[in-house]
Amino acid sequence: MKILLVSSSIVVPVVMLYLQHKSDKFKKIFNIVAVISTIIFGSIASTTIYQIIVDDAVFMTTIHAIFLNPFFLVTGAYLGVFIIYRLMILALEER
Repeated sequence: MKILLVSSSIVVPVVMLYLQHKSDKFKKIFNIVAVISTIIFGSIASTTIYQIIVDDAVFMTTIHAIFLNPFFLVTGAYLGVFIIYRLMILALEER
């Protein structure tokens, strides 16, 4: 499983880079999905933290329960891959 996670964080940005070179539509799609993912990711994080503070339940298990939310995990994974993709674009432009 660890190999799959690490290899996908390399392969997926490379595929994204290839697709955006093929069509500008992919570039727009990747950016739109990144904005939506950022909004969802931030909303889940902020509402969860707010609820923990309101409930006065600042325990490690309570805080880490956010990782059980599949939307949080999916949007965070996309943002991680998207950041690598954007860094690859930046590196290619600077050469």
